[in-house]
Amino acid sequence: MRGLLGAMSDDENVAVPAGSGFARFEQTFPTLTPAEIGRMKRFGEVRGFKAGDTLFRSGERAPGMFVILSGCVAITQRDGMGHETPVVEQGPGQFLAEVSQLGGSAALVDGVAETDLEALVISSANVRALLVAEAELGERITRALILRRVALIEAAASGAVLIGHAGERDVVRLQGFLTRNGQPHHLIDAKSDPEAAQLMARLNLTEADLPLAACPNGEILRRPSDKDLARALGMISGPDPDKVYDVAVVGAGPAGLATAVYAASEGLSVAVIDRRAYGGQAGASARIENYFGFPTGISGQALTSRGVLQAQKFGAELMIPACVSDLDCTRPDGLRVLTLEDGATLTARTVVVASGAAYRRLEVANLSDFEGRGVWYWASPLEAEMCAGQEVIVVGGGNSAGQAAVYLSGHAAKVRVMVRGPGLKETMSRYLIDRIEGAGNIELTPHSQITALEPDADGALAQVTWTNRHTSETTSADIAHVFLFVGADPATHWLADCGVARDAPGFITTGGVDRGGLESTVAGVFAVGDARSGSVKRVGAAIGEGAQVVAAIHQYLAAQEASA
Repeated sequence: MRGLLGAMSDDENVAVPAGSGFARFEQTFPTLTPAEIGRMKRFGEVRGFKAGDTLFRSGERAPGMFVILSGCVAITQRDGMGHETPVVEQGPGQFLAEVSQLGGSAALVDGVAETDLEALVISSANVRALLVAEAELGERITRALILRRVALIEAAASGAVLIGHAGERDVVRLQGFLTRNGQPHHLIDAKSDPEAAQLMARLNLTEADLPLAACPNGEILRRPSDKDLARALGMISGPDPDKVYDVAVVGAGPAGLATAVYAASEGLSVAVIDRRAYGGQAGASARIENYFGFPTGISGQALTSRGVLQAQKFGAELMIPACVSDLDCTRPDGLRVLTLEDGATLTARTVVVASGAAYRRLEVANLSDFEGRGVWYWASPLEAEMCAGQEVIVVGGGNSAGQAAVYLSGHAAKVRVMVRGPGLKETMSRYLIDRIEGAGNIELTPHSQITALEPDADGALAQVTWTNRHTSETTSADIAHVFLFVGADPATHWLADCGVARDAPGFITTGGVDRGGLESTVAGVFAVGDARSGSVKRVGAAIGEGAQVVAAIHQYLAAQEASA
């Protein structure tokens, strides 16, 4: 078997070249026994294909999983510029599938029959049923699906090709969107790359049209929104207007994903909606070291991507990106109707608000000019690469700021942690304080706040001025990257007219022992995680509330059925 894929370690998304005989190759492309295939046959149907038939194409929805009974299939990566890279040849006893098959989204590779072929074809819904019904076999298949997706991301030879200039606001936005949603992609420079220049000349495009996104389905998008790009890549589909879900979860952070996993695993139909990406603020964390069960730590992306896979395994439907604009709780039948920004509606028996919080901004007049151009609200590998060898500022004294500072210290020449108070001990976990104190290139700047930001000739951040709140002394320095972790305000504005009570800052008030203390003032509408008033702002607490609310949902649904 030939392959160009990589593998993942238990706790890290680390690629290892397949060609050198890495240990995970057999886990990525396992060969099933005849007995295992026999147990799988009840979930699908045997179909025949001719040599040269295309089983699935990158950018288009695949019919599900293919288990090869006889013949051979060539798997190829293809990006938006039409470049093809052989991945692997698969034969009898092996299966063709990837994480996208669980959610019914578009394939990321091409599969073409090299010979006449007989295969067991299992639909996406039945793949999920198989993973649940055949626990041991399902574990092997699930691990292979994870490893295949990680390898595709690391190889960056499939998916969208972004054409623009590294570091520009919209380029960074699109890179962040694709990265946070686990989508393979790569960037080529519009000026220095000959192919990019030829494409722009052929389509009569100019710098004003950048960035471009070349998608595997042939579309070339000009300055696309996140949603436009997601639609072209086959990442999303709108809600079914005729379906009534048991649970609609608004927000795909740890609390929302935990709700989806536990609710779907208990047989409830679940829809999860998020405006940008799964994981929420936790998903942008470089390393979480105090989450139970991960003594060596785990990145927020790795943790929450596993949550997504679990939710999809049990049948939860993810709708990302999609933004809720209104909740109607007035229907006489007790159903709740969510309206999305594009006008689509989703109907559910219960709603769980896990929309988290929106990043708080500094009171600096021209701050918005630099968002995405030197001012950041998370510290991912993308931002770390841009600030390599430079001095950066991390503003905030909480755990998110501490995690970012420690992570960035491995890339930046100097990290200045800036807080308004005297220090960190009142707001940050001790292990992070110890890390900061032990780092040779992290400096704490207490009693200080940023008071001015200045641009360079291109409009990107170039200089930062801060003021000591005790002495009024002002300091300016040539700094091009500022990371803000100064708290967040609840993302609950869309609940203004539905009767759900909120406290003065806007967090949802909950109470009552009958429904676990998580039900809002509107029956059947629950709040978990950072959006809930009085919640503990920790990943573990959010996940715990996501699990706890499912019991309350069952109580509510049982009461509704009893009174019907």
